[in-house]
Amino acid sequence: MNAKITPSNERPIAVFDSGVGGISVLKHIHALVPNEQLIYVADSKHAPYGNKTPLEIQERCFKIADFLIAQDVKALVVACNTATAAAIDVLRLRYTLPIVGMEPAVKPAAAATKNGIIGVLATTGTLKSAQFAALLESYGRNVEVVTQACVGLVECIERGELNAKNTKALIRQYCAPLLAEGADTIVLGCTHYPFVRDVITEIVGKEVILIDTGAAVACQLQYRLTEEAIQSKRNQTASVRFWTNSDAINAKQIISQLWGGNADITQDNDFHID
Repeated sequence: MNAKITPSNERPIAVFDSGVGGISVLKHIHALVPNEQLIYVADSKHAPYGNKTPLEIQERCFKIADFLIAQDVKALVVACNTATAAAIDVLRLRYTLPIVGMEPAVKPAAAATKNGIIGVLATTGTLKSAQFAALLESYGRNVEVVTQACVGLVECIERGELNAKNTKALIRQYCAPLLAEGADTIVLGCTHYPFVRDVITEIVGKEVILIDTGAAVACQLQYRLTEEAIQSKRNQTASVRFWTNSDAINAKQIISQLWGGNADITQDNDFHID
């Protein structure tokens, strides 16, 4: 008896991040292409990537990509700015499927600012990357860009502490230098940060524009699916599945909280990426 073969158009799309932050991107993707099956991997056991070397990040990305390709995915979204900066080029060299990555929204921020001063909140790994330097060279010439590494903020969000005192204290600490320099536009340069967007707005004020790239990534993915003629032909909302290697007792609860509803979540190491 022949095994059932999934038509190429109906294979799932994979999205992964160093932890739960990429769920912010996943939500944009699901809203734009709700008929596409989605698989999300949270590599929370190894979060954050911002304090790892590029080679260490590449090794994580290879292991996760191998696992996801074994699930017969048709496209891969690297929903992590740090992983994109460190590994997107080598991933595209190794694998033939469409791969979409992230980049801090310096270009739209440069277009949005009124006074020419942009703040960037990101991980150390993103701010030190050649990719970020290239973005500044391309789009930051006519504006002043003030950067701030947010050490410890990813870990707060990974624990689901979105409104906790310590989270607010970190955000206040990291936004202060940007406000002191007069930034009227702030780039959320990590996929975790949109989950504390309301807290950031509370601290910096509603007049400061906050920009992230989740919607732009979803649009780029949709474009690639169309370009490759592999978009789903379903007429109904498709499933979304989550994997996490977090050891936290409440890992499933945090994913459900960030996703905004019940979620199909596997929490163990059986997907062989450790």
